[in-house]
Amino acid sequence: MEGPDPNPRPLDHLTQKGEPQAPALLTREGALDYAGLERAVGALASALKARGLRAGDRLASWLPKTRMTSVLPLACARAGLVHVPINPLLKHRQVAHILADSGASLLVTGAARLATLAEGDLPQGCVAIEEEEGTAMLAGSDRTAPSRADPADLAALLYTSGSTGRPKGVMLSHANLWLGAVSVAHYLGLTAADRTLAVLPLSFDYGQNQLLSTWAAGGEVIPIEYLSARDVIRAVGRHDVTTLAGVPPLWVQMIEAVWPPEAALSLRRLTNSGGRLSPSVIRRMREMFPAAEVFPMYGLTEAFRSTYLDPVLVDEHPDSIGTAIPFAEVMVLRADGTQTKPGEPGELVHAGPLVAQGYWNDPGRTAERFRPAPPVSRYGGVAVWSGDTVKRDEQGLLYFVSREDAMIKTSGNRVSPTEVEEAAIASGLVAEAVAMGVSDDRLGQAIALIVRPAPPRGREVGADLRDYLKRELPNFMQPAHILWREEMPKSPNGKLDREALRQELMA
Repeated sequence: MEGPDPNPRPLDHLTQKGEPQAPALLTREGALDYAGLERAVGALASALKARGLRAGDRLASWLPKTRMTSVLPLACARAGLVHVPINPLLKHRQVAHILADSGASLLVTGAARLATLAEGDLPQGCVAIEEEEGTAMLAGSDRTAPSRADPADLAALLYTSGSTGRPKGVMLSHANLWLGAVSVAHYLGLTAADRTLAVLPLSFDYGQNQLLSTWAAGGEVIPIEYLSARDVIRAVGRHDVTTLAGVPPLWVQMIEAVWPPEAALSLRRLTNSGGRLSPSVIRRMREMFPAAEVFPMYGLTEAFRSTYLDPVLVDEHPDSIGTAIPFAEVMVLRADGTQTKPGEPGELVHAGPLVAQGYWNDPGRTAERFRPAPPVSRYGGVAVWSGDTVKRDEQGLLYFVSREDAMIKTSGNRVSPTEVEEAAIASGLVAEAVAMGVSDDRLGQAIALIVRPAPPRGREVGADLRDYLKRELPNFMQPAHILWREEMPKSPNGKLDREALRQELMA
């Protein structure tokens, strides 16, 4: 297969990748061909500029999947704005932080979500408009022409949780997003005949890439919200879907469900990221979807994606995360920056044009994670030190070993333990809290919350704590287990001894 074109263009030029009359987007508002997609992007970009937004201003969207939310990444790029998509599952605490941290000038959201924001949750100067007003902008007669932006210009902030503190905004350029789309379209073998069912949140890099990689190939995207596996199965059958991306918990649901043969046979490729699939799940996927190739993938938002496993190798090497995707350089390094030998564990370090521009408004954490590439790098420039330990075999295939940080990876989401702990303490019901991940067959990891009650309260407030957390945190951040302790172990320096608690849980 000939390599993909490495020359990035401004992101909004993806509207020109497909034939004008070819189908591009199907949402509950109806279908758009590529000519219609181009008109919608131009109209929305023009309307946003008419509101007085200036180049570089941040526009936040807190919405479900609609025509507008699908078009926004390209329209913001065309208008010179920086798009800040917010996961619709988040609640006011997380949303208020993202709005303040990004310095958003405009928030587009639904009336019900807007009503949950308290006075002061919107940063000074930020205007909120409701979804209907945003949708009306798509029909405007004034249209902005395709942009001539520098591919290095900032195009998006994607907020991702860290092991400590609040979510941080990963800065992505036009080139990052463009080359990520071209890379995935290339190694998945997407074509104009493909139809992608976009089930993942568009606020995730993996979710947003469902749109961009399909459009890079000239195919059609069908974004849906779903409540159960049955909703996904119906949509696959109704639209003859060829491509489905998921995270491990979704694939577990898919293989436990009953599929009509014609729906199962329409699928041509199944992709997974956000956690490891067990060999038994992969085996069942191959049995249920015999016409589909399975693509296990590994990545991190800071570098978009690092590796994929060629489907022809899945049966023989089901535990592998594969090799570098196009435009990515993946190294396995010792602490001194030299490359490891086959079988020797080392840190995965990612270089090349997919590497993000750092963390928004956070030079300290940027300097920790984004550092000059080591001398062995062929790309040079800035590299991302992932904190993940991997090893490489004699064939060059990579295998995940462990994650260095304390992040909890549950249902394909990265959850900061600090956020869960802070919410528990803010309830006033507990004095100390520690959150950590525990192994779970369905979720990858479940959240265990260990707490000491605030005196004079006791364990009888357990129901109140659960009710509080349900109000303050999204579903994927809810603890599966709440464990009460009269005393919390302390380390010699007086801090909570997390390792002792972890050993206790594992015993």
